[in-house]
Amino acid sequence: MCADFEKPAARRGATLPPVATDSKGSTVPERALLDATRRGDPDAFQELIEPYRVELHAHCYRMLGSLDDADDALQDALLRAWRGLAGFDAGKPLRPWLYRIATNTSLDLIAKRPKRVLPIDRSLPVAPSNGPGQPAFETPWIDPYPDEVAGLADGYAAPDARYELRESVELAFIAALQHLPARQRAVLILREVLGFSAREVADSLETSTASVNSALQRARATIDERLPSSSQQATLRSLGDDALRGVVQGYVTVWENRDVDAMVAMLVEDATFAMPPFPNWFQGRDAVIALITGTGKPRLRHVLTRAGGQLAVGWYRWSPDTETYTPTSIEVLTLEGPRVKGITAFVSPGLFRRFELPEELPGP
Repeated sequence: MCADFEKPAARRGATLPPVATDSKGSTVPERALLDATRRGDPDAFQELIEPYRVELHAHCYRMLGSLDDADDALQDALLRAWRGLAGFDAGKPLRPWLYRIATNTSLDLIAKRPKRVLPIDRSLPVAPSNGPGQPAFETPWIDPYPDEVAGLADGYAAPDARYELRESVELAFIAALQHLPARQRAVLILREVLGFSAREVADSLETSTASVNSALQRARATIDERLPSSSQQATLRSLGDDALRGVVQGYVTVWENRDVDAMVAMLVEDATFAMPPFPNWFQGRDAVIALITGTGKPRLRHVLTRAGGQLAVGWYRWSPDTETYTPTSIEVLTLEGPRVKGITAFVSPGLFRRFELPEELPGP
């Protein structure tokens, strides 16, 4: 299956036509839907919040690092919005109010649930002879984000946001966010991903602009220490579509054939490999190759996808019992130029449904 790296016009920064507004700046349909919602019309409420649903889910994911937690936060936030519309000032824009609710709902969940991690954040690398270890299902692992399925190509970040939308769901950024105290995390996302003003963020978090600016400064320092010098989006743009097709097609061919010489050429010297929920991870090209080749040469098929704006591969392994190829893992690739620097293989067949990938692939 070939990857389609060509972006439609709307994904290259094209803007939508302006929407007519009333004298208070609200969209006319939105104001009518708001009035109907206040009269108790649940269908009007669904239509009212639908334009914001995907971006709010992405926001909750950034805050929480988990698809299921983001689902829970969004559901709770929308319930709070439904119950709180009577107190909403119709003369103000709806979007900041919804983000205020989603942010505070996420903060409430963060207070109740443990921090999300990747294996690389949890322990030191091990030798290939140790293997991946026993699955640590009780560990709260970070999930990859299915950007194409969730409509992440649509532009939700403000023009002056520091992090472009796709950069804001890259694995490295999501993992770095989880190291921030919860309120610092919220401030950074609201200010630099979504472009809200310091005053708007202060109102959302019921604090002062001085506190917001101080939290943002501390959050930036922490994030800058943990992020690579170049985002994956910068790397992908520098390579271009043709080169990316070559990289990903070469990657799956090498892995399916267990071609050691080609693996050496494809991986950078300090490459890493992790397999959540397995806790062990491996560092160094030789260690990664030893681990992969040590598993033999299974019968594999694949489907290409995207996760957090990064190249990803859904792997299927032959099952003699069903005589089909069944889901095994979704591998998210981190590139350094045209070579692979990091492989995070999420060994969770349940993720295939979230990525809208087939439940199985036919033989032979």
